[in-house]
Amino acid sequence: MNKLLEIKDLHVNVGEKEILKGLNLTINKGETHVIMGPNGAGKSTLANVVLNNPEYKKTKGTVEFEGKDISNLATNKIAKKGIFMSFQSPQEIPGISTMNFLKVAKNKVTGKPVRIFEFKKEVQEYMEELNVNSKLIDRNLNVGFSGGEKKKNEILQMLVLNPKLAILDETDSGLDVDAVRTVSKGINLYKSNENSVLIITHNMKILSELKVDYVHVLVDGKIVKKGTAELVKDIEKNGFTKYKQIDK
Repeated sequence: MNKLLEIKDLHVNVGEKEILKGLNLTINKGETHVIMGPNGAGKSTLANVVLNNPEYKKTKGTVEFEGKDISNLATNKIAKKGIFMSFQSPQEIPGISTMNFLKVAKNKVTGKPVRIFEFKKEVQEYMEELNVNSKLIDRNLNVGFSGGEKKKNEILQMLVLNPKLAILDETDSGLDVDAVRTVSKGINLYKSNENSVLIITHNMKILSELKVDYVHVLVDGKIVKKGTAELVKDIEKNGFTKYKQIDK
């Protein structure tokens, strides 16, 4: 299978503290990967580093996307290459409606003019699939949205932008059972043999309705265990204690 994302011996600091300590990860087209681990292991750091968030300093290693080094590329250029990231706490943006945000984002990513009628129809269809309140599309982006509405809106953005790689950083955090199912449905709508998903989560429920190819256990800045979806059951039963011992 074709490599989509390849991370090699990645070391990352936040301030003076080293968070990632030689992380390696390869994601091929068509695959769904899950990153799990205890709090403070470096899961969200990994997500931010792929998009080259300037708060995170790479001290060693590379991030390659479709065979090209994107380690030092600007975040907007990385997004244009086809990488999408949803956030744990989506930001509120007063003054721009959700629809206008989606139109601008689609234009920036594709570099092509948006055909308004077709675009609105596409957005409406996705909103219906995700059971998103139709009134939210004309409101300021995430302003006054509930936690669940914000997370659904992130999945809506993913579907509309249709990236090659979607990184979902605890998109299911704080959601009730029905909202988790909706997020899972959105991921299944998005997935194809040509794209990939990297899910960072603490919630086993979101994985029950997804076909997961690989699960990685991240402890103290390194992936200490890789397995199939069966690994999730072991984590659910026994926690991360034994994997912390592997790291020592």
